[in-house]
Amino acid sequence: MNLETRSLGKSDLRITRVGVGTAPIGSTPEWKVYWGPQDEKAAIKTIQTAIDLGVNWIDTAPFYGWGRAERIVGKAIKGRRDAVHIFTKCGTLPDGRKGWSENLKPESIRRELKESLQRLQTDYVDLYQFHDPDPRTPIEESWKEMQRLIDQGLVRYGGLSNHPTNLIERTLRVGPVTSTQNQYNPLQRRTERDILPFCLEHEIGVLGWGSLSEGVLADNFDIDKLDPEDFRRRQVYSQPENHSKIQMIRRAFRQIADAHHGTMANAVIAWELMHPALTAAIIGVRSENEAREMIGGTDWKLTPDEMSTIEDSITAWER
Repeated sequence: MNLETRSLGKSDLRITRVGVGTAPIGSTPEWKVYWGPQDEKAAIKTIQTAIDLGVNWIDTAPFYGWGRAERIVGKAIKGRRDAVHIFTKCGTLPDGRKGWSENLKPESIRRELKESLQRLQTDYVDLYQFHDPDPRTPIEESWKEMQRLIDQGLVRYGGLSNHPTNLIERTLRVGPVTSTQNQYNPLQRRTERDILPFCLEHEIGVLGWGSLSEGVLADNFDIDKLDPEDFRRRQVYSQPENHSKIQMIRRAFRQIADAHHGTMANAVIAWELMHPALTAAIIGVRSENEAREMIGGTDWKLTPDEMSTIEDSITAWER
C-alpha cells in the first residue's frame, strides 16, 4: 500500500504520516506506566502488520518497559531492517527506586546507544532523540556528543523530545535538529502555542505522541475494562468530574468518523494531521486490528465545518 510520506525536517528521511508507537507493547507491571498485559508474539505481529501495510517508521525508547519495547522491535524487524526507519531515544534512566531520572552526559548517551543497538539488533538508528531535558548537563555538551555519533555512522539524524523552545534554540547553535517529539492531541494542545510555530519557522519536523490520548479517543475505550493497575485509571481524562466533557468530544469525533465511514481513531488522527507543522503522529498499537486501523485517517481532509464541530466540542475542555 502506498501511503503518503513527508520529509522529516531538513533530513532526507521521508516518513509516513503515522508511525508505530511502542510504549504500550513495551509495558510491564514493574514499569510505572503500565498499560495492562501484552503478549510478546502479538506485539511482534502488530509491528509486522503495520510494516506490511506501508508504515515505514517505528518510535521506541529504552524507557518503555526498561528495554522490553526495543527488544520486541528488534525481533519484529529482523530480516527487514531496510523496510523501516528506527527512531529511539536516550537520557531517561531508572533511579533504583521504581522511578527515573534524566542523564544526558556524553558518556551516558554513548553507553545507552550501544545497549539500544544490541536490543534492536541493528548497527545504526535513523533518528536518535534526547527523551527529556537533563537539568544537570548543558545541552550544548550533550548535542556535541550527538554530532560525534552522527559522524561515526551510528546515528543518521538527531532529534529532541519534550524540550522547550529555548533549549531547541541552544541546540541549534551546536548542530542541526532534525525533529522534535511532543505530546499533541485534541485534549493536549499546549504545543500549538510555541513548539509548533517555532518548528514550522525553523523547518524542524514534529512527531506527535499521545495521539489518541492514551486510547481515550478511540471507539472501544472502556475504563472499566482496564487492568486494575493500568496507569490510565489515574489519568485526568478518566476522572468522573471530566466524564461529560470527554463524552462531548468523543461524540464530535464519532460524528466526523461516521461521515467518512471510519473510526473515531481515524477522525482524531485526521484532525491532528491537519496542522501544517505536524509531520506525523505516533500511534501506540497493541494488536493487528489496531495496526490496520492506524492508517485509516491519514488521507482524510476535514472540511472547515468539521473542524468547527471539533473545536466547539473541545472548548469546554481546553487546557
